[in-house]
Amino acid sequence: MTYSRESSGLLLVDPYNDFLSEGGKLNGLAKPVADAVGTLDNLRKVVAAARKAGLQVFYVPHHRSRPNDIKSWKHPSPYHLRSSHAQVFAVDSWGGEWHPDFRPQEHDVIVQEHWGSSGFANTDLDFQLKQHGVEKVIVVGMLANTCIESTGKFAAELGYHVTLVRDATAAFSSEAMHAAHEINGPTFAHEIVTTAQLLDVLSQ
Repeated sequence: MTYSRESSGLLLVDPYNDFLSEGGKLNGLAKPVADAVGTLDNLRKVVAAARKAGLQVFYVPHHRSRPNDIKSWKHPSPYHLRSSHAQVFAVDSWGGEWHPDFRPQEHDVIVQEHWGSSGFANTDLDFQLKQHGVEKVIVVGMLANTCIESTGKFAAELGYHVTLVRDATAAFSSEAMHAAHEINGPTFAHEIVTTAQLLDVLSQ
């Protein structure tokens, strides 16, 4: 593994209060797995190490809900319906704000919000990565088996080198984490590492 500052980027997916902060609408569902693997602390370490190594950080945010977003949609998915009903990451709400440890810095890139699981679908993520010369992406954030997996798969389809960090993410069950990293991940990711392994490489 090598990650040069000229051609590597960190994709930080959905670092919202609703996922990562106590009291967030989805935090309780993810908390057992997140606590078991140390998700929050590992995310802090990965982001800090990426910044120190000079990697470009890209925020890959989910759409922030509004009450009637999908009211007239022809084909909302179960995912869309549940998110809309719960108003997850709602606009102008605490839950839709960045977790205080992951507020964007001056030179970070904030990508257009994605509606489903993939950070690439209907956004400018691919364009932004190309404009910054990025060929290798490290994908971290929430959730392992939905947005991380979909974004990683899409990246691989577009020709990017993809790294997953198995303990800098979480899921709503241990089964979902297992599927993300032991079953589905190996079909598209070039590297699946721990935070400690990634930090060792980035420190070099």
